[in-house]
Amino acid sequence: LHGAGSRDYLLRLLANNVDRLKKPGKALYTCLLNEKGGVIDDLIVYFLGGDRYRVISNAGTRDKVQTWLRRQAAAHDVSLRPRPDLAMIAAQGPNARDRVQTALDGPTREAAAALTPFFGAQPADLFISRTGYTGEDGYELMVPADHASQWWARLLKAGMAPCGLGARDTLRLEAGMNLYGTDMDERTTPLEAGLEWTVAWEPPGRDFIGRHALEAQRHGTGLPSWVGLVMDDKGVLRNHQAVFDGDRRIGEITSGSFSPTLGRAIALARVDTAAPARCQVEVRGRMVPVRVVKPPFVRHGKPCFEQR
Repeated sequence: LHGAGSRDYLLRLLANNVDRLKKPGKALYTCLLNEKGGVIDDLIVYFLGGDRYRVISNAGTRDKVQTWLRRQAAAHDVSLRPRPDLAMIAAQGPNARDRVQTALDGPTREAAAALTPFFGAQPADLFISRTGYTGEDGYELMVPADHASQWWARLLKAGMAPCGLGARDTLRLEAGMNLYGTDMDERTTPLEAGLEWTVAWEPPGRDFIGRHALEAQRHGTGLPSWVGLVMDDKGVLRNHQAVFDGDRRIGEITSGSFSPTLGRAIALARVDTAAPARCQVEVRGRMVPVRVVKPPFVRHGKPCFEQR
């Protein structure tokens, strides 16, 4: 995005506040909302300096996000340019930064080593940021698309291992991170998905799209809770399984899987406000006890709650 009206455009468009981006390269995680407060997508926005920004959406929502961005841009002096000429590679894990730095040249290596979380460096052929969606440390590299295979080979040579979406999904779940289309969508508000921290209520006069709906929900009653569940028995928790408090159904799992780090099943669930410390999940016709915990489940490879 660029243009004299780009900042005002993003202030209106996003639930988080781009005025927090003071330094070029700084990034912000935010939700893109419709008028009812539903999540069209979750995004990362980078401030590139001056009136220039870069917006990274989910790949699966690309078309609808671009349609929404263009529709809202009509009232602002802003130009939008898709970047099919770029590819992005995420390098994540406890040793990822060291491995990536061995694949970089001198000045770029020094710039990457100096990055703090959510900052980006932009040499001529590489935009590298200390971001990701796995809960692990690492980098995301944005490179010319016709050079992506060469960068992939360099990272392999540096000791990185290819991973698919299944590995990414267990990592983000262990980290308590939402997945768009599973834990949230256009029928779900950030307040219902444990993402109120991404909503910038101040200043009160910033009228971002969806604010009025969120304000009404925030000050209303019956807002569901977003919780973590841990199964100490054998079995696997799955999406859409019902959560019960005794005979009363209180909610539903939005994301569930087996945690390789913890060696047991974990899940994210949306439940009634009065969720007990222990409840049950219906698994193939039987009630299995689970513990209610506050996400995340794992941080830096270590459990965030008492193991049983």
